[in-house]
Amino acid sequence: MVNKGNQTWTPITGDLMTDWVEEVSADEVLTEYPRPQMVREHWQSLNGLWDYAIGQVNGEVPRYEGKILVPFPIESSLSGVKSPLKPDEILWYRRNFKIPGSWKDKRILLHFGAADWKTGVWLNGHTIGEHTGGYYPFTFDITEHLRDGDNELSVSVWDPTNTFGQERGKQSLHPRGIFYTAVSGIWQTVWLEPVPDVYIKSHRLTPDLDKQLLNLRVETDGLIETTGSHGGLEYRATVYKNGNEIVSGGDNISNTLSLRIPEPRPWHPEDPFLYDIRIELILDNIVKDEAKGYFGMRKYSVGRDELGVRRLMVNNEPLFQNGILDQGYWPDGLYTAPTDEALKYDIEVAKLLGFNMIRKHAKAEPARWYYHCDRLGIIVWQDMISGGKNINIYLNGIIPMVAGGLTIKDDKYRRVGRQDPGNRQNYRKELKEMIDALYNFPSIGMWVPFNEAWGQFDAVEIADWIEDYDGTRWIDHASGWHDQGTGDIKSVHIYFRRLKMPKNIKDRAVVISEYGGYSYPIKGHIWRDGKEFGYKKFKSIDDFEDAYRDLSKSQVEPLRQTGLSAAVYTQLTDVETEVNGLITYDRKRIKLNFMDRG
Repeated sequence: MVNKGNQTWTPITGDLMTDWVEEVSADEVLTEYPRPQMVREHWQSLNGLWDYAIGQVNGEVPRYEGKILVPFPIESSLSGVKSPLKPDEILWYRRNFKIPGSWKDKRILLHFGAADWKTGVWLNGHTIGEHTGGYYPFTFDITEHLRDGDNELSVSVWDPTNTFGQERGKQSLHPRGIFYTAVSGIWQTVWLEPVPDVYIKSHRLTPDLDKQLLNLRVETDGLIETTGSHGGLEYRATVYKNGNEIVSGGDNISNTLSLRIPEPRPWHPEDPFLYDIRIELILDNIVKDEAKGYFGMRKYSVGRDELGVRRLMVNNEPLFQNGILDQGYWPDGLYTAPTDEALKYDIEVAKLLGFNMIRKHAKAEPARWYYHCDRLGIIVWQDMISGGKNINIYLNGIIPMVAGGLTIKDDKYRRVGRQDPGNRQNYRKELKEMIDALYNFPSIGMWVPFNEAWGQFDAVEIADWIEDYDGTRWIDHASGWHDQGTGDIKSVHIYFRRLKMPKNIKDRAVVISEYGGYSYPIKGHIWRDGKEFGYKKFKSIDDFEDAYRDLSKSQVEPLRQTGLSAAVYTQLTDVETEVNGLITYDRKRIKLNFMDRG
């Protein structure tokens, strides 16, 4: 229990917990800088205890009824509430804050790492704005409505979960099997940042390893009182290698800047080298704003090996990607890891178990997760979040889970597609937001716009759009099932049968983007006793480990030799009643006799 004046918070017990719960304090919650790709010196976290209330959609603002620990979703134990949010309800938040005196004459930005799903914001009774989407950062300029002393911030969030058709991954109001507890409200860091009248809003870093270049674009926001426009703005970028300046250059804000990186040291899972960069925004020879970040010089492509087989290439060399599926759920925080060390732990264990790639499945993570992948050396295949009104296809038995590599036109499975034009528009909006938010992370090697039949539509068109918007990564246009016969990758999912190369490859690189799913429940580390769900169950850890290692040695390795470019094992951790992880849900046991956390 944590006491803060007359405020009290304690996690709701009764379910599994990780050991990191002991490190969570209402006074210091996820205090790490939340945007490691674009760092400014001054910022203020708003994580901590907020007032909360649950009201009705279109109803009056209800009376606040207690405290909630932000940024843990209301359904989680660590929120201190652990209550479901129904589709006809709205979650309300409120807290006060003060602006430091040193921020005077600055514009003040209010940042949300993510809030699920439709968020409204008010400051001191004034409407600030609204945002839809549950997984990516958004920002409001709150300068005009600030006052000296206390400022009252109010936030509302409506989350229809799986009743509306929006992107929500595997969240369900009735979790079971491969569908999990819903996540509603604020679930990533909320923070304040002072910026000058004109400031760097975002930047886009594109490494070109072959030409030894870093291409940089900068987007600005704000006002310039002296000119009334951004026409006179310039920017300068300086690159550092091991702390030493190696190149610097500048240009007008409307242009792309190309910096030559001499003898670049490539980023690679076995050598995840990162360069540092400082970007300055300049007006009339005065530095108006400055942000620091980093990048990796790496190249993802598809090419032929010495035998002429199409392979996934990293830095122009074939690299077999031994991958693991990761859904990023926590028993105590659901979508939100209890601490930054916990967030990093899963990646570290994946590396120790011999994986060089993680497929981030049906979820996007806070920026710091990708930062840890960049530093530790893990390639990321990033799923677009699943949506559509008929996502629960497994539970309905529409398509068997043994399906692998089906080639069916997009218009042949309307029951599991997206027919609503508004839902398709929302998908495209959030797809762009995902790529914009994650573009600069060197670890991201693949975009996965559709998983199996979950809301798939116009897959060729969507993949072509991604290729045009970001041509620096691989694209798995239809992971697992409804292959449209296009692109550079043939992707299949194989469960319950022996692994083999698929048909209809059409001179593409072949990846098994899901396989395995072996299940071993460990007593004392199970979410719901008697409710365990798994694909192929084992009764002892020795049998489980023998089967897992045999699968890798006798099935994956031969295919690797004959043309397989990647294989993604399901999965890294148990998630709720699904117990096919290599790690228990509470992260206390690893099922390969490798090591335990506790």
